[in-house]
Amino acid sequence: MSSVTCQISISLDGYVAGPNQSLENPIGEGGMRLHEWLFETARWREQQGLEPGARTADSEVVEEVFQNVGAYIMGRKMFGGGDGQWNMKWTGWWGDEPPYHTPVFVLTHQAREPLAMRGGTTFNFVTEGIDSALEQARSAAGEKNVVIAGGASAVQQYLGAGKLDELYLHVVPVILGAGERLLENVGDPTLQPVKVIASPGVTHIKYRIIR
Repeated sequence: MSSVTCQISISLDGYVAGPNQSLENPIGEGGMRLHEWLFETARWREQQGLEPGARTADSEVVEEVFQNVGAYIMGRKMFGGGDGQWNMKWTGWWGDEPPYHTPVFVLTHQAREPLAMRGGTTFNFVTEGIDSALEQARSAAGEKNVVIAGGASAVQQYLGAGKLDELYLHVVPVILGAGERLLENVGDPTLQPVKVIASPGVTHIKYRIIR
């Protein structure tokens, strides 16, 4: 059976988004600082049509986390578009060709027909909860992994329910002071570190979750 994994950037004080999140600023004030390390990697620059960056330790991590992915799960807040009834014009933050290139299952309380985008990404909207989303994602992924893409609430639900096999944290040396914490309401899982990679802008720590 495929693994259920998550990789996410986090501040030293435990936040994955800054304060005052909004439709205009979905990751909050200062939240973009958590992702600046990614923007310099060769994989990201190539995807954006920019001149290739250096093949650094961070680039190798990015290559690793995108390997063997068969489906993603995300919360409605990460997909965006606001709460309540859907604005059917909203198709996500990523333009006409999102970076997933696989089926994506969006946790929501509001039904919506599947949304097929360029590049192989199809957003499927799941109203029956995390178990149904995981069952559908596993079916779509086959032997490949299912990735919990975020945001914090989706990760918390899967970690707290004991359904996450691996958590890969990219710890960025910034202090946000407020915002959305990752590791709240998750019980007391046992996390075994299996890999640590340090670079000047971020420390990558992979944990295996022991059940």
